[in-house]
Amino acid sequence: MRTALSTALLFVLATPASAQIINLQSREVVTSGGSSYSIQPGDVLRIDVWEREEYSGLFQVNDEGFIFYPVLGEIDTKGITVGAVRDTLLRGLEQLFTRPFVSVTPLFRVSVVGFVVRPGLYTVDPTLSILDVVSLAGGARSAANTNKIRVLRTGEAQEINFENEAIAGRSLREIGVRSGDDIIVPRKFFAREDWGILLQAMTVILSIAIFINTTN
Repeated sequence: MRTALSTALLFVLATPASAQIINLQSREVVTSGGSSYSIQPGDVLRIDVWEREEYSGLFQVNDEGFIFYPVLGEIDTKGITVGAVRDTLLRGLEQLFTRPFVSVTPLFRVSVVGFVVRPGLYTVDPTLSILDVVSLAGGARSAANTNKIRVLRTGEAQEINFENEAIAGRSLREIGVRSGDDIIVPRKFFAREDWGILLQAMTVILSIAIFINTTN
């Protein structure tokens, strides 16, 4: 009888009530400036040329630090600031038309995974906080532990302590997040929906016990 009850309990508790399939898809784009920021591989540059839509758009920096821009071709952004990239674009576009007006906005590409409503890959403003980015992903689910959010980079995890208000309000750039990082929202040790699973387990155990007693 003990073996039967243990098997039933493990079966119910193993039911993936909170399991999810993480589908990395491109999401919203949120913007703002930052001309002193030094561009890194994986970043996305939003380039706007006034009244020239054919020269405007989102351009991702490749692993070698280059973007591919219409007509001008490859532009080396490795280790230089957003302001320097803007100056390079201005010099090139001045050869095509007079007095171009150019703005360049740096964006990060990060993934948000774990216990959020819409896990995925997001293009975001580096001046947002991690909690802002979690909000873009639809917010944390009820089982999420938002005080133990981690940032994963090439296998190394950094835990962000959001019980510290000074850290919670800091931007992605200020806490060292960069393009390619994974923001992981973990599960609570024991979440509210676990009580439902526990109740199911107890119901199954009680049913088995009653069945065994009535057949003996």
